[in-house]
Amino acid sequence: MESIISVFHLDVKLLIAQMVNFAIVLAVLYWLAFKPLIKVMSDRSAKIERGLKEAEEISARLEGAKAEQAQILAEAKREAAEIIASSRTIGEDKKNQLIAQAKEEIGKVITQEKEQLQAEKAKTLQELKAETADLVVAVCAKLLGEQGSKEIDKNLVNKFLK
Repeated sequence: MESIISVFHLDVKLLIAQMVNFAIVLAVLYWLAFKPLIKVMSDRSAKIERGLKEAEEISARLEGAKAEQAQILAEAKREAAEIIASSRTIGEDKKNQLIAQAKEEIGKVITQEKEQLQAEKAKTLQELKAETADLVVAVCAKLLGEQGSKEIDKNLVNKFLK
């Protein structure tokens, strides 16, 4: 070993001193630089990992919210369809009811008009009979040349008209 020391001109004391200095520098660097750096890096890794987990949870919640939204939309569409169908049914019922009511009113009006026409017809017929009776009396009076009592004439005319 001495030959190596003499060839390379190594001083053992100096070598040991450099080793101690290197160990001291390494310890100081470890405590002052590497340890805080490792702590910052592990905190950062934990933070990134936590962020990824939260992102996955948010993604899962988003998917759940989308599914819930689709379900709510489907329910709203179903309810809207029910409301529309109900409205149509109610509208049809109301329309049919109004049509029936209008037909009933038209029937009443027609019946009233028929009754009025019947009354007018009867009145006109009565007037016609009266005028005919007067004409027959007038014709009979001219033909016979004499006029009997009005009561007898009316009785005769009514007999012939019936």
